[in-house]
Amino acid sequence: MNIVRFAPSPTGRIHIGNGRAAILNWLFALKTNGQFILRYDDTDTARSTQEFADGIKTDVEWLGITPHRVEWQSKRFDRYDEVAADLRARGLIYACYETADELDRRRKRQQARGLPPIYDRASLKLTAEELAVFQAEGRKPHWRFKLANAPVDWVDMIRGPVHIDTATLSDPVLIREDGTYLYTLPSVIDDVDMAVTHVIRGEDHVVNTAVQIEITRAIGGVVPAYGHYSMLLGSDGKGLSKRIGSLSIQSLRESGLESMAVVSHAALLGTSDNIHPCTDIQELVDGFDLAKLSRAPARFDEAELAGLNAKLLHMTPWSAVKDRLNFGDEAFWLAVRGNIEKLDDAKFWDDVIQQDLKMDVALEDVDFIAKARELVPQEPWDQTTWKVWTEAIKAATDRKGKALFMPLRQVLTGQDHGPELAALLPLIGRQRVLDRMGLI
Repeated sequence: MNIVRFAPSPTGRIHIGNGRAAILNWLFALKTNGQFILRYDDTDTARSTQEFADGIKTDVEWLGITPHRVEWQSKRFDRYDEVAADLRARGLIYACYETADELDRRRKRQQARGLPPIYDRASLKLTAEELAVFQAEGRKPHWRFKLANAPVDWVDMIRGPVHIDTATLSDPVLIREDGTYLYTLPSVIDDVDMAVTHVIRGEDHVVNTAVQIEITRAIGGVVPAYGHYSMLLGSDGKGLSKRIGSLSIQSLRESGLESMAVVSHAALLGTSDNIHPCTDIQELVDGFDLAKLSRAPARFDEAELAGLNAKLLHMTPWSAVKDRLNFGDEAFWLAVRGNIEKLDDAKFWDDVIQQDLKMDVALEDVDFIAKARELVPQEPWDQTTWKVWTEAIKAATDRKGKALFMPLRQVLTGQDHGPELAALLPLIGRQRVLDRMGLI
């Protein structure tokens, strides 16, 4: 069985970039009849909170994702300690005593000499006397994984063949001075223990993947298949990092966007498919293929997402929104949905229908409106009433086109644009029409 995971840190809310990762993994799981794990990367116990974890749960559910399993890394420290002890015993992780300032100065010296700024494994050459001095100073070591300094190759599900020589990398720090774990080791251990078969994530992790493959092999695990998709840029071609707060899934939801608009956009962005609204996740599942993802950076355009949201609502049936509106009926929804960008916009048109309006009428239209009022048909009304009425007005006033329709729209709705009046007129009703036309 294929197993994927989404591993956010509950130190904040997830943004559109995280959401895209979750959506792509979810679609892959559905497409392959696999499983999706929501795994909280909460090893940073000082910054991780239950509030953020609950917020992530809310965001994931809003995106339509129902995890098959939920895991917490903070419950697995004993397992991480066990593996770390084994790696330490085998000499695969080693103690380092340099401070951050010392490491920074060393990197700068290497760069000045034209050397790559990678860690030189100086700690492996420390004498017993030097170690004793550090320990007497009260220094506590951080622990690095000893890379094989050899080529690591894999066939990426999106990028194709990838080759990275770990001799060009610094040995990664796995454990901090205070004994807490960085992301890398717990992630690898969890992927192995949870039998994760596919890791689908952003291309900023490509180099990390080479390191993680080495660690996976070191602990005797099965290396999963990897797929690295391109990162998101703004519509201006720049990174989204400075705007990411406004692009949290929470903020997108609270702005009134539909979840399927966000999901459709995230799933189709950067693929060979045209971006279009999907009302049902199955349509995205049916068309899902990692091979469709481009290696070029994808541009996230908030205006495009807003337009997609409007298109989605324009095709959404009444049954999908009736429990979210406390007003209107199916006839109302079908009349107004083509003129809204967000669901909350429907309230404006409900007010236009229900409330008393007092409209000013241009002097040249006063007699025209008075005549039109005389010709208002008797009820019952339906969607043919508008045509019957306007044909009668046309015959009586000799007006046609915009000169006929615009003054009527303005006096009936207070707007110069909006839903088709053939659909709106029966909702307004004869008495309100007479009242509005009599207030000139």
